[in-house]
Amino acid sequence: MGREAGRPIRRIEADPGAEIDRDAWWAQIPAISAILDHGLNLPAGVTFVVGENGSGKSTLIEALAAVHGLNPEGGSRSARHSTRATESALGSALRVIRTPGRMVNSYFLRAETMHGLYTYLEGLSGGPDADLHERSHGEGFLELLDRKFHGYGFYLMDEPEAPLSFTSTLGLLSRLDTLRADGAQVVVATHSPLLTALPGATILELSGQGIRKVTWDELEIVVHWKRFLDRPEGYLHALFTGTPPLGG
Repeated sequence: MGREAGRPIRRIEADPGAEIDRDAWWAQIPAISAILDHGLNLPAGVTFVVGENGSGKSTLIEALAAVHGLNPEGGSRSARHSTRATESALGSALRVIRTPGRMVNSYFLRAETMHGLYTYLEGLSGGPDADLHERSHGEGFLELLDRKFHGYGFYLMDEPEAPLSFTSTLGLLSRLDTLRADGAQVVVATHSPLLTALPGATILELSGQGIRKVTWDELEIVVHWKRFLDRPEGYLHALFTGTPPLGG
């Protein structure tokens, strides 16, 4: 019962009533194709979505926001700001299976559209967020997270580590642990080996083979960072000369 209480969203799957163009670029991404074919169960607590550029991380996060009624450029259900629509039609092709019961808080933060979100919030008459542009990118991000992410709910982040220093990323890691303890369900698209080290988190790796659940030690980003930090000259030699890494 406790696990279900911390799991507002149980599953996403293809909407049987939707017309899905399986020739669309987004439908041909292996991970997205796997979701359309088999659906995706979302566990309680914190889930990290990782993978190379183009693997479908942002496409999936945008669709989760859309199917949950959130603004795909970030914000809450009531956010009405928009710059240039670039999200796929995946959100309209999915349906969400919810856990019945309590009201659910929800919010979406994505690093690449934070400036537009700050501007939108700043323009809301009598709103509490008029100070965000006065902060650094990273400070504003963490402050907005503190204000909007709290308690039982469904929360999304897209590459939140982008504006953060190492120390600030550790702060975000602590916040994620607190959110989980407070009953939140959080899905985070990330390239960060630091964030994905959160104990007890679920890690889903998107690749050309689809989606698979992995451990932190199995992540390619972790393997590559370990090797690079151990022998950066080997990676740099390969990059600059086009030859195999030294000692590799």
